[in-house]
Amino acid sequence: MPEHTVLNPKAQVKPKVERPRLHKVILINDDFTPRDFVVTVLKGEFRLSEDQAYRVMITAHRKGVCVVAVFPKDVAETKAARATEMGVRKGYPLMFTTEPET
Repeated sequence: MPEHTVLNPKAQVKPKVERPRLHKVILINDDFTPRDFVVTVLKGEFRLSEDQAYRVMITAHRKGVCVVAVFPKDVAETKAARATEMGVRKGYPLMFTTEPET
């Protein structure tokens, strides 16, 4: 008669995986970049609607800065760099930066 081996499965211990910290992309106001250009960049790089882009631009204009969107760190940094570069190519001091979401 064959022997039956009884296995007692051990409880699976799942390592606690922390979700990657999200980063805010922030538009910094300047007095030189045309408003229409800022709206165009926001629509193109961040896929905002005309209305959303206008509101972000106006908020930055009035308050000095405005959070555009929140992404994983690498996406936020890439989008901020690409949006800033769009301004540089046109000779504008347009600036986007990132910071960890708190």
